Amino acid sequence: MDLDALRHGNFSKLGEAVTDWEQMTKKLADLKKDAEDNLKAKADKANWEGVNAGVSREFIAKTAAEFADAHTQADSIAKILSDTRGELISCRTQLNDAIRRATEQHLTVVDTGDGAFTVAGNTRPDWASDPSGKTGVTDQKVVDAFCSEIQGILTKATQSDNTAAQALQLIVDQAKYGFSDAAYVDRDEAAEAVAAAEKLAKMAKKPDSMSLDDIAAFNRTMAKYRDDPLFAEQFAKQLGGRGTLQFWTEMSQAHAGVRGSELDTMKDLQKNLSLTLATASFSDSDGMQAWKKDLIAERNTSFHSTGSSGAIGALGSQVISSLMHQGQFDTEFLDDYREKLFKADKAAGNSGTHDLWVKGYDSLDLDFGDGNGRDPLKGLFDGLSHNPEAAEHAFESKSDLEHMLGTTRYTDRGESLGRALESAVTGVAVGDTSSSAPPHSTAQVQIMANIMEAVAQPDGGADLPSKGLGESFGNMAAAYMPEISQALSGSKSGSVFLTGSEAPEAFRGGGVADVVRFLSLTSADPAGRAGIIYGESIYTGGLLEAHLSDPSLFDGTRDQVLKDIGKNAGIIEGIVGHSVADGEVKGFIDGEKDY
Repeated sequence: MDLDALRHGNFSKLGEAVTDWEQMTKKLADLKKDAEDNLKAKADKANWEGVNAGVSREFIAKTAAEFADAHTQADSIAKILSDTRGELISCRTQLNDAIRRATEQHLTVVDTGDGAFTVAGNTRPDWASDPSGKTGVTDQKVVDAFCSEIQGILTKATQSDNTAAQALQLIVDQAKYGFSDAAYVDRDEAAEAVAAAEKLAKMAKKPDSMSLDDIAAFNRTMAKYRDDPLFAEQFAKQLGGRGTLQFWTEMSQAHAGVRGSELDTMKDLQKNLSLTLATASFSDSDGMQAWKKDLIAERNTSFHSTGSSGAIGALGSQVISSLMHQGQFDTEFLDDYREKLFKADKAAGNSGTHDLWVKGYDSLDLDFGDGNGRDPLKGLFDGLSHNPEAAEHAFESKSDLEHMLGTTRYTDRGESLGRALESAVTGVAVGDTSSSAPPHSTAQVQIMANIMEAVAQPDGGADLPSKGLGESFGNMAAAYMPEISQALSGSKSGSVFLTGSEAPEAFRGGGVADVVRFLSLTSADPAGRAGIIYGESIYTGGLLEAHLSDPSLFDGTRDQVLKDIGKNAGIIEGIVGHSVADGEVKGFIDGEKDY
């Protein structure tokens, strides 16, 4: 920053901008509250049907969220501008004070352009005859001191101006359409996040030089900033798509087989890195768009660590997926990546997926946890389980769904697939206990119906609950008790078995037999059985309370509605009980045969 620009700077325009943004923030706060309390709240309670159920409800929810993001972005901009203005005014005050003190010591400070300046002594006529012997030569130490002080002020002002501009540009670029949810209390906070990202990216470009202490420090910083949009984007962009994959390849192979505290450190690193990249994936800036495209483009590239002599490296897809176990990634990114991975997996056939991803990679271990990262579908499924929208997209195709269910007989991806299916049919991310489940959409109900049909196939689905899917099937059945109850009780039971589902009739296509067989086979798994019983108990209790508190819900007598509810509970518990008994009998018969 030029000396004269700061010295004579008029910050009134910046002050007006701050005022405008602060007023805008207040107005958006009112709109945000109105959107949440009126628009979205009423939409959630409404009984939607037809096209409105699938389109309008979702549109209203996203619109309300956009008002919240708009308020957050405006508030961040207002605070960064206000903080920067205050810092620049403070720098101007310090500069003018320094120039005043220099003048008092007969020095002149002159702006020479391009951020440069000079400090020189004045020549006074009376010095020539001064009996004290002054010659007009100023003490160089005094000149140097003023130079240093003024340069420090200009450097601080420049840094404040530049980092504010960078932060504001990054915030605006976060969302191509709509607004960013990046929230900052002042310029310093935003600038520190960006600086921390650049420092970590620089370290990650030289992974072979990172000691355990370096990794621990790296971890602490990333744990602090992993949810920060500016930090996450800057880190990913600075490292690049290929650089990101190379960094994790180096880390995983350099620390393969570690134990104790070092293993804990690497687990934390994998988690923090995954969460950071998930946060970064939501940015729509040109740099992040390129990063996401590069990452997917490298899915078939073989990655080797520095100095590795092995002929077989890690596939890009294996590295990508090993960093998807944690965090919610952007829907569009997951859609693009999943489409490529599903296509390759299907081409190999149900029994060929093991040979495609696992065979030949015996020495590869990209996960510091229970798995080894060789099957990229496992990491992808975990990523889908944290993004219900992307999970729904993944299993809308019945062909894709049936293929993935079929592969569980030849792989160990069942548990991960189950969690992804849960997310797809419930609309709630696995592990999210803070969000209430939205009413089931037509697409969600159809996916659930397709799952039940696949499990109910007499010659193909009976073993699926035992392939790691049992617990998830039980949780899904619990979430679909209204639809299951209506399917068991007939088409005219909607006034008894209340539901907010958009398409409760979807289960009727496969008949009661599919529902019964799904419940029975799922009950053979202890965790699946627990989910069904828990879901049935909660739903029955809620139904009784609803009908007793509002008799107008059912056009009939209280005794009849209570009888219907009790009969339905008995049927479901009976199916579960028969499944347990059948399992015990089968176990006895198998034992006799073995004997």
